[in-house]
Amino acid sequence: MKTIRFASEDKEQETFSSALKKNVNNYFKENNIATTANFAMKFKTLVMLSLYLVPFILILTIETSPLLALLYCVIMGVGVAGTGMCVMHDAVHGSYSKKTWVNKLLGGTLYLLGSNVLNWKIQHNVLHHTYTNVNEYDEDINSKGPIRLAEHSELKPIHKYQYIHAFFFYGLMTLLKTYNDFPQLMKYNKLGLTKGQNLNPIVEFAKMIFRKVLYLVLIIGLPLYFSSFTVWQVLIGFLVMHWFAGFILALIFQMAHVVEGADQPMPDSEGNLENEFAVHQLLTTSDFARNNVFITWFVGGLNFQIEHHLFPHICHVHYKNLSYIVEKTAKDFNLPYNLKATFGDALRSHVQRLKELGRA
Repeated sequence: MKTIRFASEDKEQETFSSALKKNVNNYFKENNIATTANFAMKFKTLVMLSLYLVPFILILTIETSPLLALLYCVIMGVGVAGTGMCVMHDAVHGSYSKKTWVNKLLGGTLYLLGSNVLNWKIQHNVLHHTYTNVNEYDEDINSKGPIRLAEHSELKPIHKYQYIHAFFFYGLMTLLKTYNDFPQLMKYNKLGLTKGQNLNPIVEFAKMIFRKVLYLVLIIGLPLYFSSFTVWQVLIGFLVMHWFAGFILALIFQMAHVVEGADQPMPDSEGNLENEFAVHQLLTTSDFARNNVFITWFVGGLNFQIEHHLFPHICHVHYKNLSYIVEKTAKDFNLPYNLKATFGDALRSHVQRLKELGRA
């Protein structure tokens, strides 16, 4: 993988980065608060895990009608998404707790969702956060079959109406991830990214196989053994759970990066991007629904992607307050701050961007 360097001839960009770090650090010092999870965050952890686990336990222990069980699967899907956004995401970034074992334990909730922590660390923490919105480096905007998310990728006829069909395919995200983790980890092993995490590629691949099998045995095998549902009923419930989880997760992530005003820069022939790293993050991300308490609570602060990309090691419960600091500092340096006022504004902007990316 070719190395990309962030370099700007504008010295004000370095000054912006320093000023921003100072302003944010002062916020925590002046208010005498930790950058990690607070009580509200810990309570939310219990809520999200309960949304996932309680319906599953009810299916296993109480005779349930197929329709009610299907509702339980929808709730589980919401819990899967909530756990991923609110618990796993912070923990794998190391921002949930100052204790490594706590972050590792809660980051491991990703295994309960059928995915693999190592894949996530490399794809999200390393590639996405380093090369945000850079085509072929940031896998989050790679073209996904009938969906084109990057303006520098190949345009196909099927992309013309992606602003309509994309939302169905978003729902397949977590389901496909249960399989796609295998070729993805093979790719990371080949590129040396696994060794870059000081891990043995063969051992990590074997561990992933074991965890995947265990996940399928638990999520599909237990209902078959303890409930009266047939194989096809259990499989339908499994698909419904994953579709709702994938839809929520994919939509929230894309509404922060594939919207109007979020740049998709490309490096020059020497691998240089024209902006300093902090400015690059500012230009390629977007906030939305800042004042919507429920959205902020449920999506784990992922509606504050600007703050998250600038300060990934700070727990998301602090992002709203930090957003005012980041916005003011950006304006002080005449830099843009991409904010969609409401969820609806962000959704409309995402649809508009899908239309643009689907046409020549």
